Amino acid sequence: MRLIGTRPERLATIPYRAAGPGGVPQNVQLGVERLPVDKLPAGCDVLLAAGDLQGVAPSPLGGDPVLLGIALADYLGVWADSGLLPPADRVGVLLTGDLYSAPGADRRGASGAVLDVWLAFAAAGCPVVFGVAGNHDEVTAAQVADLGPDVVLLDGDRRGLGGVTVAGVSGIVGDPGRALRRTEKDFLTLVGKVTTPPPDVLLLHEGPVGDRPGQLGRPAVRSALERHAPALTLCGHVHWVEPVARLGDGHIVNVDARVVVLTA
Repeated sequence: MRLIGTRPERLATIPYRAAGPGGVPQNVQLGVERLPVDKLPAGCDVLLAAGDLQGVAPSPLGGDPVLLGIALADYLGVWADSGLLPPADRVGVLLTGDLYSAPGADRRGASGAVLDVWLAFAAAGCPVVFGVAGNHDEVTAAQVADLGPDVVLLDGDRRGLGGVTVAGVSGIVGDPGRALRRTEKDFLTLVGKVTTPPPDVLLLHEGPVGDRPGQLGRPAVRSALERHAPALTLCGHVHWVEPVARLGDGHIVNVDARVVVLTA
């Protein structure tokens, strides 16, 4: 599953609130962009990839503001009705972690429970929800597995998705005494395990450095992947203004605070 275009096309935006400097809430926009690929998994007309949804937003269905990922899942029905996207039961979901926000969007880097975001996509009817956990997520693979056989939190695992192989490593490099952190050596060992042989799609929270200025990431991850790169590596953790980079024979797509809709 390879990109056949690298210039994202804007489809929609979602207004939300996120914590700014000093924890002051800010009004911002979540961009929803399209990128074409050469093929999609069987059973999916599009794949929706997103990460670092660290904010709150009103659901299009009404009510009080909810986690941004929940609001995004609620928008799937609205977009299907308008023809922007296919029905939710034809939309596969790939999550790259950090799905929590303080309820008032008034604390940067807050950590908390995100199972409800996974549940929202499953409840919307999405046929598969694969993802990794970010360093601010409080969620376990067992909790996610209880949502259904095709709702999967990956961490050193590979899974088949309609003829496409998806692999993932959760967390970041850091103090292993803290949640969802590993030494760089252990992180790279897991990356090597899940990319032998290279999967079609690799999900990471902390990803490789890109090939352009401003595309920050971990150089050691790039070095580990470059010679036998997955066709598509999805990651977040740090924001890229230009979301696409080359990686060996494949591409990186950064979905930090961004939604990318992969279409055939």
